[in-house]
Amino acid sequence: MSEVVTGDAVVVEVRVAQLPTRALALIIDLVVQWTVLIGAFLLLAFFAEISDPAIFAAANILLVVLVTVGYPVAVESLTRGRSLGKLALGLRVVSDDGGPERFRQALFRGLAGFLEFWLLYGAPALISSLVSQQGKRLGDVFAGTIVISERGPRDTSALIQMPPPLAQWAATLELSQLPDDVAAAARQYLLRWSELNPQTQYEMGIRIATQVAASISPPPPPGVPPHAFLSAVLAERRRREQIRLAQRAGSVPPHPAPGGLPYQQQPQQVVPHPPMAQQPVYRTPVPPTGEDPRTTPEGFAPPV
Repeated sequence: MSEVVTGDAVVVEVRVAQLPTRALALIIDLVVQWTVLIGAFLLLAFFAEISDPAIFAAANILLVVLVTVGYPVAVESLTRGRSLGKLALGLRVVSDDGGPERFRQALFRGLAGFLEFWLLYGAPALISSLVSQQGKRLGDVFAGTIVISERGPRDTSALIQMPPPLAQWAATLELSQLPDDVAAAARQYLLRWSELNPQTQYEMGIRIATQVAASISPPPPPGVPPHAFLSAVLAERRRREQIRLAQRAGSVPPHPAPGGLPYQQQPQQVVPHPPMAQQPVYRTPVPPTGEDPRTTPEGFAPPV
């Protein structure tokens, strides 16, 4: 897994495509290109005797450029980062900020690919991919792109779900002032929540929830446990980022959220979220003596 930072300073985890998978996708694309080249050369050979030699030479050069550069640029632009080889292996080219590949980036990748694969037999691409932590070849470095795998395990951040009783409140949140490091700490806490002992769950939850509450508005409803509060904030933050990326990609998540905003609820859950009217969303232990009086075992009280 690797992390990309979007234009809204939101950290998104992606699965970087491994070198063997990318190599196999490249082989598929090269086979397609060589097949087209051979077929086109055979077709042009029929006109070699009746055409002007200069025109014939120009036609051959144009054919090579169209197949070696035009093919990857056109296909990746039209499919938003997926050539035939990448489509077969579940790979996609995306921008460094997680957005879809643009035509300018596809053009840079195509021109660099001609140099890397057709003139230098893939040596620069191999060396660059081995040196780069994200497996970038020279074309990716110049274009500001990264190749990801769409068939890998689901992003662990999708395990952080919106507690249903807090969905309406979370849709009204102002999250622009939430620092990235605080959000990252909250995410790690939630992903490890089930591994912590009850006392650590409570103490860490109170500390991180207090930091998060100081950076957002409005405050949570009374009686919300720290774990539920943090889950709601991060799930809403992720939902808004998914909407922004979907709009840039030309698609919209299918399920509406409270207030008419798109919202896609995943089937996985870290812990169940029973209705707050029946019992607390999460059980929290009684704090030790001398704990901050603003916190209670029934929920989290934001700073005043």
